[in-house]
Amino acid sequence: MDLVSVDIGGTHARFAIATLGQDGSVTLGEVETMHTEHHPSFQAAWQGFRERRGSPLPPRIAMAIAGTTGREIIKFTNNPWIIRPALVKTTLEIEKLTIVNDFEAVAHAVARASEDQFDHITGPDQPLARDGTITVLGPGTGLGVAHLWRSAERYRVQATEGGHIDFAPLDAIEDAILTRLRKRYTRVSVERVVSGPAIVDIYETLAAMGNHVTGDEDDVSLWTRGMQNDDSLATAAVDRFCLSLGSVAGDYALAQGGFGGVVIAGGLGYRLRDYLPKSGFAERFCAKGRFASLMATVPVKLITHPQPGLLGAAAAFAKEHA
Repeated sequence: MDLVSVDIGGTHARFAIATLGQDGSVTLGEVETMHTEHHPSFQAAWQGFRERRGSPLPPRIAMAIAGTTGREIIKFTNNPWIIRPALVKTTLEIEKLTIVNDFEAVAHAVARASEDQFDHITGPDQPLARDGTITVLGPGTGLGVAHLWRSAERYRVQATEGGHIDFAPLDAIEDAILTRLRKRYTRVSVERVVSGPAIVDIYETLAAMGNHVTGDEDDVSLWTRGMQNDDSLATAAVDRFCLSLGSVAGDYALAQGGFGGVVIAGGLGYRLRDYLPKSGFAERFCAKGRFASLMATVPVKLITHPQPGLLGAAAAFAKEHA
């Protein structure tokens, strides 16, 4: 069976034809990536994908979206598109439709991916548990969070809005970051500090603490300079980001009972795959007081599948319409 798998984030919308095998396997075809800002709506992007393929599309859609699902009108967290599932089915003549949160989809991908599609970050170098709860999170335009429970060949995924919990600083520098953000936001959530755009506020905070003069900075430039060691202050901001990511990853594992493993995902997470093991991520992940020894037993991985959102959306479709 063929279907259209779609992964819509804050910046990009990715489309691919997915094939579901009789054994439940998922195979993805060539991926088409579009900038959401270049298309006024999902329907316009769908039309663009169909025109580029030059042939009719299967009447089945699996969608992973960066927003809250289960509503008559779906608004995205970090892009202006609006989706009405009932209208999508009628307008696009769709027979079957599955819509899941973007990190719900990633959790489905974690459940389906083979062991060689994970890089080890910290903790015991062993596979994710076959029985138990696994925490999944990833920084990108925002911060996505989900978890899955599995036993033998069965699994269940739970979407969350964990990226919107309160940010908890652990030292004077993070106190300063929080103070800076509070001037702009009544409430400072974790994704204000642990997401791609957050590097600007981290950088500006460090600059102010060191009495450095900065210009108008953008997150793309700062990430590039910081990871290439072209700017010592930008590199310090990347290091600080990794510390905060380690802290919140450990917090989510504690809250969700994710002692079967923690998986980092997302575009930015993938870019940091070589950086995280050398950073203070591991130390912060385990720095949970009386539970430090427990946290040291949790394997932390990074999923390296090139399109976990598309894979997971198709897997969610297969699970719903099996």
